[in-house]
Amino acid sequence: MIKNTPEKRLPTHSIFQVIGEGDNARWIRVGAGWSHRKDGKGMNLVFDAYPVVGRIVVREVPPAEPSGNAATN
Repeated sequence: MIKNTPEKRLPTHSIFQVIGEGDNARWIRVGAGWSHRKDGKGMNLVFDAYPVVGRIVVREVPPAEPSGNAATN
C-alpha cells in the first residue's frame, strides 16, 4: 500500500550566512538541510534567503535542539 501523506522529518542541518571572521563574525540562519535517507551521501537544502555577501556554512543540528534554531559555530 502506498502512503499518500509524506512523513515529516526535522532538518538534520542548519544553513548559515557568516559575515566577518573570528569573534566578530555574524551567523545568520538562512535555511535548513536534510541528509539523504538511502545512502547519506548527499543533502537537500532549502533556503529562506539567498546570501549575496559573506560565506555559507552548513552545520549539524545539535541533538538538544532538533528544531534547527541553533546558532552556535
